[in-house]
Amino acid sequence: MQPREKGYFSGDECKPFFFKGGKKGIVLLHGFTGSVAHMRPLGDTLYKNGYSAMGINLPGHATAEKDMASVGRREWMQAALDAVGQLRLHCQTVAVCGLSMGAVLSMLIAEQHKADACISISAPLPALNRLLPLTSLLGLFHPRISWEQDENRILQLDQRYDKGYTGFPTRKGADLYTLIKQAQRNLPQIACPILVIQSKDDHTISPASADTILENVSSKQKEKLILHGVPHVCTISGKLPEIANAISAMMQSL
Repeated sequence: MQPREKGYFSGDECKPFFFKGGKKGIVLLHGFTGSVAHMRPLGDTLYKNGYSAMGINLPGHATAEKDMASVGRREWMQAALDAVGQLRLHCQTVAVCGLSMGAVLSMLIAEQHKADACISISAPLPALNRLLPLTSLLGLFHPRISWEQDENRILQLDQRYDKGYTGFPTRKGADLYTLIKQAQRNLPQIACPILVIQSKDDHTISPASADTILENVSSKQKEKLILHGVPHVCTISGKLPEIANAISAMMQSL
């Protein structure tokens, strides 16, 4: 697929948001090549449920695909940490919730004990794509990887919010892989309450992902929500109410 045209991400759904609600807040992090639009409906719903909600665009995202080439895992991690710090200025309790790579960043933050709770959605642990660790080298010969067109995704997801890149600079796959391996290695350091959400029909990640996380964290409060009939970016699917209800239930327990 060809890169997005200039202005594709100019809509309000692609802009960072902060909905100031109650003293319990949630930082929402999108995934690799995605945008904050993937988290916007969830942010809207959580705010209506009484929580403060903050969503950001990770560096190099929601602008132009070429912008990803000059940033990587360190910038993505720092942006996520900065968002948690900003939300703490307004909230007594802060949870971090991420989709896909955003879930990996959320777990890394929880491993550093910088969040009061962690919500992982469609986390790619363990890494399913065996080419990821090789992308640093592959990028020398093949600078861009294009996502394949997925007609099933178009049918199942709300296209108003399905805003992301159609590919990525090849070498950035190595950054994603490094984050995944780091998060998986340090799972026992997570001690805060954790909710893991995963679809049985997500063919992007390993079916073992949810159990891999829950079997290795040290948290006493561990919960799992298994969805059916929706793909990887389930936050903009018909399962949104179910996802929001599970997150709200966890937040109430904090």
